Amino acid sequence: MKQKFIMLLLLSVLLIQAKAQTIITLEQALEMASKASPSIQSSLFNLERTTETLNAQRAALKSQFSLTLNPMEYSNSRRFDARYSQWYTNKSLTTSGTVRVDQPILYTDGKISLSNQFGWQSNTSASGGVTNENKSYFNNLNLSLTQPLFTYNRLKIQIKTLELNNENAMLSYAMQRLTLEKNVSQYFYNVYLAQMSLSIKQEELANTEKSNEIIKNKVDAGLAAKEELYQSEVNLATSQSGVESGRVSLENAKDQFKQYIGMDIFAEIAVMTDVTVTPIEVDGKKALDHGLASRMELRQRAISVETSQFDMLSVKATNEFRGDMTLSMGLSGDNPKLSNIFDQSTKSPRVSLGFNIPVFDWGERKARIRAQEAVINSQKLNLTNQETQIKIDIRQVIRNLSNLKNQIGIALQNQNNSQLTYDINLERYKNGDLTSMDLNLFQVQLSDKKMAYAQSLINYKIELLNLKIQSLFDFTTNEPVVPEKFVKEYQDGLTK
Repeated sequence: MKQKFIMLLLLSVLLIQAKAQTIITLEQALEMASKASPSIQSSLFNLERTTETLNAQRAALKSQFSLTLNPMEYSNSRRFDARYSQWYTNKSLTTSGTVRVDQPILYTDGKISLSNQFGWQSNTSASGGVTNENKSYFNNLNLSLTQPLFTYNRLKIQIKTLELNNENAMLSYAMQRLTLEKNVSQYFYNVYLAQMSLSIKQEELANTEKSNEIIKNKVDAGLAAKEELYQSEVNLATSQSGVESGRVSLENAKDQFKQYIGMDIFAEIAVMTDVTVTPIEVDGKKALDHGLASRMELRQRAISVETSQFDMLSVKATNEFRGDMTLSMGLSGDNPKLSNIFDQSTKSPRVSLGFNIPVFDWGERKARIRAQEAVINSQKLNLTNQETQIKIDIRQVIRNLSNLKNQIGIALQNQNNSQLTYDINLERYKNGDLTSMDLNLFQVQLSDKKMAYAQSLINYKIELLNLKIQSLFDFTTNEPVVPEKFVKEYQDGLTK
């Protein structure tokens, strides 16, 4: 009840001071940050880049249609014919167009191409007083297959690599959202503590003004020495300075908070929240098991291992034995009359088979393979270390929560004792049994204990949130955290 009373008192002070200020709750701050935070925006841009790159590569696996037009090509040149050892003049005018369809083959890393060139040409050659002229339509149809042999499927590896990059970006985005919740909460509570500190300093100033009035009346009545009034005035000036320092600290905390959540730094705000906590029991084994089964960093490390293994395929292809096969079948026809263009068509089959056979590379390939093996082993070691680090982090958080639970009780007791001590010594001060300097010490002690209690409550809430991020399990609601929902929100946004 006392804590609720303090909360209501603090809220009333904020409402009086706020006037044109915007009151922000922690939930509102999280919602604003999820949309406008610079760190989230950067993570989203990276996710968008990898997603669109993957979409582009998948689109490239479909049939690619192209049309090339050459409306006019004219040339008039003087050339030498080595067969007849004489010069001749050639004049040519051509117009043509080519339609081409390319279809990559994902399973074999080959490509099927179909092309058709259609056009008309006028060609004139003059040599030794003899002129030859030809005007005709022509059409060249060609179907070809290009297939690499005895090598790895580069197209598949490229797609798989882009999929892993995209998955990694999605994991980074989901992790950034979880980290955002912790950071926003930290900045939010910094502002809350600064507000509370200012409120306590203002309360301290009000108490100091009262005690100064008391001692002033006593001095005027000749019941106290002037030295007491001088000390009281020093205490009053110190309290006034403390209030001004509190205002500065509050404004600085607000600016950092507004910058992080992507808010206009010139906006006037105040924060409001309930810092009361109900300590909970944490199942350490459950936290460890769930963290190891769900932490996205482990999947990111596994992706790094997979990516390095794909790189090994590329390394092993250095100076590799490789073959390339090309099969094509063409059909060509030409005739001055368009309707007779295929009357005397010509078939043009073509088969090409070539091999690249490495002979000696001075150990280059073996050295590169050993280097890549070191990279793979390093990535595997990082995965193992990440698992160990997750276990350590979760165990530390559980220990911290147990300690912070005790600190809350101690801080509350210290605050209550300081309040009682101050009330008793205030009466002694009124009766002239205590100096202004001594009363000021009790006032400062009370302010410190109030701040220490508030800090202990916030520390517990932050550490409980840290456990949620470390284990991906919310022990306050007894439900697992599903970061994939963040990715689903992003994907739904793309669909819309």
